[in-house]
Amino acid sequence: KLMKRKEELDRGDEKIKELMQVLEMRKCEAIQFTFKQVSTFFSEVFAKLVPAGHAQLVMKSADGLESSGSAQEIDSDQFAGVMIRVSFNGRGEMREMNQLSGGQKSLVALALIFAIQKCDPAPFYLFDEIDQALDAQHRKAVADMIHEMSKEAQFITTTFRPELLQHANKFYGVKFRNKVSHVECVTREEAYDFVEDDTTHG
Repeated sequence: KLMKRKEELDRGDEKIKELMQVLEMRKCEAIQFTFKQVSTFFSEVFAKLVPAGHAQLVMKSADGLESSGSAQEIDSDQFAGVMIRVSFNGRGEMREMNQLSGGQKSLVALALIFAIQKCDPAPFYLFDEIDQALDAQHRKAVADMIHEMSKEAQFITTTFRPELLQHANKFYGVKFRNKVSHVECVTREEAYDFVEDDTTHG
C-alpha cells in the first residue's frame, strides 16, 4: 500500500512539474509578445511626435544583459525591467531618461502611454497639463496624436495652451470665484480666449 501511495505521489509530482513548466513557458511568451508589441508601437509613436528622432525600448536582465525589440534572449526569471533610449535629432548616441530635459521626458512618457494604448486600449484618458513643458511644435504633434487616437478612446485634457483645443469637440472653463471653483461649458472661441498663448506664458 505504501509503495502504491508513493507511486501516486510521484506521478502527482511529475504532473505538477509539467504544469509549472507550461505556465513558465506561457508567462515567458506573454512577456515577449507584449514587450515586442509595445516596443514596436513606441518607436512608431515617438517618430510621429519627434519626426527627426528615434527611440527604442530595451529589456534589462538581472545579470546586465540587454535586448531590444524582442525578449527572447532573456529568461523570464531574469527580467529586471525596461530601459528607454531616445535620440531627438537622429544623430549621435541614444540617451537614457535621466539625461533628458523635462519637456523631453514628457514626450517620451506620452509616447509610451500612446504605445500601450495601441496594444491594450483603455476607454478614456484624463491628462492634466501634459503639454506644459512642451514647445509649440511638440504640443501640436501631441494634439494631432490625441486626435488620431480619439477614434478609439475618449481623451479629457486640461491645458493653458491653444494647440490641444484645435481638435477638441467640447470645452469647459474653470473659474475661481469667492474661493470656489466654477465649471461651465464654453464655446471654442471662449476657450481660445481662456488659454494663454506663447507670448504670455512663461
